[in-house]
Amino acid sequence: MTDFLTDRLPGDTDPDALFDAFSTWVSERGLELYPAQEEALIELVSGANVILSTPTGSGKSLVAVGAHFAALAEGRRSFYTAPIKALVSEKFFSLVEIFGADNVGMLTGDSSVNPDAPIICCTAEILANLALRLGPEADVDEVGQVVADEFHFYSEPDRGWAWQVPLLELPKAQFLLMSATLGDVSFFERDLTRRTGRHTAVVTSAQRPVPLTFRYALTPMHETVSELLHSGQAPIYIVHFSQAAAVERAQALMSINVCTRAEKDAIAEAIGDFRFSAGFGKTLSRLVRHGIGVHHAGMLPKYRRLVEQLAQSGLLKLICGTDTLGVGINVPIRTVVLSSLTKFDGTRQRHLKAREFHQIAGRAGRAGYDTDGYVVVQAPDHVIENAKALEKAGDDPKKKRKIVRKKAPEGFVNWTESTFERLVAAEPEPLVSSFKVTHSMLLNVISRPGDAFAHMRRLLEDNHEDRPSQRKHILRAIAIYRALRAAGVVEELDEPDEEGRRVRLTMDLQLDFALNQPLSPFALAAIELLDPESPSYALDVVSIVEATVEDPKQVLSQQQFKARNEALAEMKAQGIDYEQRMELLEDITYPKPLEELLEAAYSRYRQGHPWVADYELSPKSVVRDMYERAMNFVEYINFYGLARSEGVLLRYLADAYDALRRTVPDEAKTEPLQDLIEWLGELVRQVDSSLLDEWEALRHPDEVELDESGRPELPEGPPPVTYNERAFRVLVRNEMFRRVQLAAREDYETLGRLDADSGWDAEAWEDALADYYDTYDEILTDADARGPGLLLIEQERDVWRVRQIFHDPEGNHDWGISAEVDLAASDEAGTPVIRITDVNEL
Repeated sequence: MTDFLTDRLPGDTDPDALFDAFSTWVSERGLELYPAQEEALIELVSGANVILSTPTGSGKSLVAVGAHFAALAEGRRSFYTAPIKALVSEKFFSLVEIFGADNVGMLTGDSSVNPDAPIICCTAEILANLALRLGPEADVDEVGQVVADEFHFYSEPDRGWAWQVPLLELPKAQFLLMSATLGDVSFFERDLTRRTGRHTAVVTSAQRPVPLTFRYALTPMHETVSELLHSGQAPIYIVHFSQAAAVERAQALMSINVCTRAEKDAIAEAIGDFRFSAGFGKTLSRLVRHGIGVHHAGMLPKYRRLVEQLAQSGLLKLICGTDTLGVGINVPIRTVVLSSLTKFDGTRQRHLKAREFHQIAGRAGRAGYDTDGYVVVQAPDHVIENAKALEKAGDDPKKKRKIVRKKAPEGFVNWTESTFERLVAAEPEPLVSSFKVTHSMLLNVISRPGDAFAHMRRLLEDNHEDRPSQRKHILRAIAIYRALRAAGVVEELDEPDEEGRRVRLTMDLQLDFALNQPLSPFALAAIELLDPESPSYALDVVSIVEATVEDPKQVLSQQQFKARNEALAEMKAQGIDYEQRMELLEDITYPKPLEELLEAAYSRYRQGHPWVADYELSPKSVVRDMYERAMNFVEYINFYGLARSEGVLLRYLADAYDALRRTVPDEAKTEPLQDLIEWLGELVRQVDSSLLDEWEALRHPDEVELDESGRPELPEGPPPVTYNERAFRVLVRNEMFRRVQLAAREDYETLGRLDADSGWDAEAWEDALADYYDTYDEILTDADARGPGLLLIEQERDVWRVRQIFHDPEGNHDWGISAEVDLAASDEAGTPVIRITDVNEL
């Protein structure tokens, strides 16, 4: 596309000229502005703030494009903010396609692309920190316009402050606040007008482009779904409030004939040679070939992308997923079926709020495709069973009296048809302020010119909180300021300096402070405490970096669960009584390498850098654990039972890989550490290359083609695993050492499962190792045992011949495992394909 919207910028900034230029561009694309869109755009080109509260599918994104267009014409820098990085990335590529790569940049904390562009896509936290740094004096060429998408996140307890701060700190900016579920916005209308001096227009519309029909279903789920399919109301998205429930439902619905034979053939053709991994991949393959998709955050990105692509092609009629669709996913939906009207919010099971219900329901009906959308809410199972019993009894009063009504399970939070009707009729709850004070806030404010005390006083006394809450924030701000002074991070001046400062920082605040990994500077300092000559150096660097990366909670939970089960079995074997066992179990958690060293270093570092107290150091071992166990991705998933959290694990590994590459200086990267980083990158790439491919696409957006959904066209799959020889050698070394570890534990069953295809079942392994154990008491598995010196590789064109030597207690190194690595099969599998040829003494 060479006809960018920037080519349509009029010669002047007259509102009529701007509106005409934009509306002409819209009509040339075969679109017609809805009345609400037209009203919002007229207000925006006239310079007003706009609060746009219209239903999902009513074209708010097009209004945002018009806002950016007007800002460009007037020389104002505009920011688009969203709550999650995936939406920011999606919007970035969409705007690149419209305005050209030179005019669009992105900041997410992980990525910085063209940061000086006139249009910036970023997370809400990025803009909030920037607003604190710039303050009310920010010029319009720094921040002249803010488009805040999904503005209902303003009420989020932990993150809502980021949606509020720009409203408080950027009075020169024009605001476009957008959401389908804002509720009463009269407070924001008054507040924005007072702060910015601009008129604030509230544009609302209850009229959906695609009207919704609501229904409460008293039929079992499979009957409800069958009825919807037969009445032409597909695609259907069945909403669950846990990932496990979504997968279980999809498997249960396999009994329904969702597709015709011809449709199944079309699905198979569309899937082609897509690589499904073992575990959940095999389950998903069976489901999608039957016409049923699964969609939730725990899936690998490539699986979610496949489901979305099949759905967009009209090949999937049924998708079971979680309520993540409320934040916007790229799946066409005609009918939304809610399996429940309750959810667990991390503390308790509760009814959905009106805002949550309407966010989910609003995804039904596709503008331009459907004339109607449908929302079906399932009654609880016990209510459905009672209704069926009553129907079976008919009009016979005797039979009705004999019915033993099913009761709700103990602890069940019930919902009824009146609950459903109340939610349908209810307006979204009013947005509630979630302001908070942090070290980062004070440091950002102190770093800007002027009187920091006056700046903070205004920020603390003129926010959206009530007076009692403001007093608490003031006390916290005072405590933080005293800590900063005590640490020598800030100092008060006898006289204001030339920029009016009465207090200043004693150190330079890095440009990306509080925008990127905030604990990366600590990680750098901690790495300097390590001895590069130590055999554990490479893994210790990994542990330091892992402590600064966001926790993969599901993975850590499963690590703890497994550790406690193993400890419990051992305590039972030792005869420890129940009460003591339960007490001892409380102390068992997931592995935390270097915990004492890291916490001591963190404590010392915090004394000179008190703002790190805003961020929690979290020692953990996932990358290190996987490497030390010499497991590949699938083995690790199976070992900890993480089939429903593959995506969580992969994103964590990708984040750790990126943090290792960016945080560890080149001079600290020893050969073993570089090997480990290469191994990790290749492991991520072979499991699902889309994350790393998207990073590359972000760095070169002008070279990227977009697919029909506006996402970057990524390569069909990863490069051959043998292409990166350095990483492949480490992968082979790990596969061979995995067998050494199992042989050391005499775990012949697992060895047999690994190598049965090459004729080495459990019995063969046990027989081969019997002679070794007649000579030696054990096989060592220390750092020397896995070193490159004990792995011999003879490289040929199509095969590598390898010899993994055992590290015996006497150091004779006369026993080992011989194997062949099939290079072509490895490329096809994305992991080394190894055939054991012998286990013997040489």
